[in-house]
Amino acid sequence: MTGYGQAHRETDSYTATVELKSINSKTLDLTLRLPRFLLPHEVEIRNTVAKALLRGKVNLNLDFVRPAAARITNPLNKEALMATFHELKEVAQSLGLHTSEATLLAALRLPGVIPSAAEAREAEPIAEDVAWSELQPLLIEALTAIQQFRQDEGSTLSAEILSYVAVIRQQLAAVEQHDPARIEHIRQRLAAHLAELTSHEQFNPIRFEQEVLYYIEKLDIAEEKVRLAAHLAYFEQAVHQPDEAVGKKLGFLAQEIGREINTIGSKANDATMQHLVVGMKEELEKIKEQLNNIL
Repeated sequence: MTGYGQAHRETDSYTATVELKSINSKTLDLTLRLPRFLLPHEVEIRNTVAKALLRGKVNLNLDFVRPAAARITNPLNKEALMATFHELKEVAQSLGLHTSEATLLAALRLPGVIPSAAEAREAEPIAEDVAWSELQPLLIEALTAIQQFRQDEGSTLSAEILSYVAVIRQQLAAVEQHDPARIEHIRQRLAAHLAELTSHEQFNPIRFEQEVLYYIEKLDIAEEKVRLAAHLAYFEQAVHQPDEAVGKKLGFLAQEIGREINTIGSKANDATMQHLVVGMKEELEKIKEQLNNIL
């Protein structure tokens, strides 16, 4: 199920943003992007997200930024500068050269005297002055937002799925209404065949009775109609149940609904009823497509 949640905090010493994105997936596939000082808490963060979001391909991005004024107050390494300058001075004197401002400039260009951008970031005391407990509420806030997003989308999907179920109910009612005419048509055909067969010299009444009973039983769809109506009613109840695995339950019920619809279609032996069965199958396929987006 798709979802999005974000939480933001801005202080004098840092700006932190937690962003969660998810798309549909049968299992939980979690990808984390964390600043270095939070890597020791990765397992805890994964467990927190896994408890809140059971399924989906989820991307979590925690962005932590220092304001420029708070990053490095004194980028110059004075100790390294003095040691490097004295070493250069000794080398110059051993070679009989005079030290000058050029020696100081050369010392400033050597590694470690003025930290690079990467070294400056590593030197920031992030882990010391910002604890995970201070940022954890941002994760909870983002999880609450993405869950609300999913619930809103779930409500929309539920209404859409129930509209498909309502159409199947209408078509089942049409099957019920047309069934007596179908049976009467079958009875007329049997009567015509009966008149023809009884006039035959080799007519066997016992065998004929067995064939008629088998034929009537094969065409009877009363049980299928009752089971289909029961499955539809249970499906509507399950949609509103606060079950963590409601998607799987609805998937199983959709299979049972499809089985009854197929049986009605195979037994109907009637063009009008076959048309209604095709309509029910079409609505059922719409339901199955939407069930892929439900937990």
